Amino acid sequence: MAGGIVAALVLAGTAACSAGSSTDDDGKLTFMFRGGEDEKAAYQEAIDRFSADTGVEVEVIVTDPDQYGTKLQAAISGHNVPDVFYIEQASLQSYVTSGILLDITDLVADSGIDLDNLWEYGVDSYRYDGKLQGTPDGALYGLPKDVGPFAMGYNKTMLEAEGIELPDPDEPLTWDEWLDIMKQVTKDTDGDGDIDQWGTGLNVQWNLQALAWSNGADWTNADKTEVTVDTPQMAEALQYIADMTTVEGVTPSSEQQATLDTYQRWMEGELAFFPVGPWDVSTYNELDFDYDLIPYPAGATGEPATWVGSLGIGVSATTAMPEEATELVTYLSADETAQETLVDAGIQVPNLRDMAAEYASGEGTPANRQEFLDIVEDYGRPMPAAVTYGAAWYDEMWTNIQPVLDGKQTAADYLAEVQPRMQQLLDESNVQAEQAAAANASE
Repeated sequence: MAGGIVAALVLAGTAACSAGSSTDDDGKLTFMFRGGEDEKAAYQEAIDRFSADTGVEVEVIVTDPDQYGTKLQAAISGHNVPDVFYIEQASLQSYVTSGILLDITDLVADSGIDLDNLWEYGVDSYRYDGKLQGTPDGALYGLPKDVGPFAMGYNKTMLEAEGIELPDPDEPLTWDEWLDIMKQVTKDTDGDGDIDQWGTGLNVQWNLQALAWSNGADWTNADKTEVTVDTPQMAEALQYIADMTTVEGVTPSSEQQATLDTYQRWMEGELAFFPVGPWDVSTYNELDFDYDLIPYPAGATGEPATWVGSLGIGVSATTAMPEEATELVTYLSADETAQETLVDAGIQVPNLRDMAAEYASGEGTPANRQEFLDIVEDYGRPMPAAVTYGAAWYDEMWTNIQPVLDGKQTAADYLAEVQPRMQQLLDESNVQAEQAAAANASE
């Protein structure tokens, strides 16, 4: 989720330093990635197997998630780019135009892996044709480490205790139906006069996308040149989120969230609905209540929507071992045994389509794991800034949004104010993209 931060760092520093980067030819690959303890252990197991099978030694450089962007930028600035490393979708264009990432199109083709058995969204996320990212004909600068569908979860134990019919796993609730359920569960459960059970608690930066898209709104036009947030459809979606707290009272107030944030309240069983990603499953499966997944509630279009993220694995343009580095990338992304190790660790859904079918139909929690796959294959979209050159234009959306969430400004008024600022920043980023591409082409 740190793509905007990483992209900003890259834009600030890589263009000036990447040309002199180098990787020593010591017969050993370096692989830099980020993750919690479950992910670290799973990746070490997979890499140990890769080294045993190929004879290629791999030095692992692992960071905590919140340190990765800073440490990778330091490695780039210090002319010590790892041979193989995680790449954010939002960083791809700046890495390519700055000469940091290797075009691995031909090396992947020569590897013999079946790209058609990988999620199309995951593969295309790391294609870039010099103008647009995600185009199926673009050159390949990485393969998906994973795909990250952002599903809606619900506290099954709570709804059953309240005598509420469980949501249909196949048909999305309307916004009105969803709000009605949230009103029913929001209550004082211990009789002390304070509400201690709520419908939900959504972070606007990670949840407005789903509501806006399902209501017919979007952030930009198709070619990413015009900001389009100042519309009635977007205003209705943003106002709906704000009104959950200030009008309907089905979420904890800002004061209550300051005491205990909504993520922790979900973990404590105090919320009926909360987003769930595959990266959450290993943790959520240890909770004291049962949960499951449903489609995101749908706005005016009647169709659910949400975002699907991804991390990629790319190869340094200056590696001394491009074939071996690409072999490691293809192994981690597309090898069946490696995928089994990562999926069994509860940190992702399978990259492989044929493995995903078994994943969805097998026993386990959450029961409706098919929802993750439906998002990837059907109704998930990339985050608005995941396929642009930098995220400053998008980040501006959230900078002064708090008065809307506090009920002190209408969503419509705010969007009319913020769109021109976002447009100026998007224009600037597109100019920067053209300048960086021209500078790299002349080197």
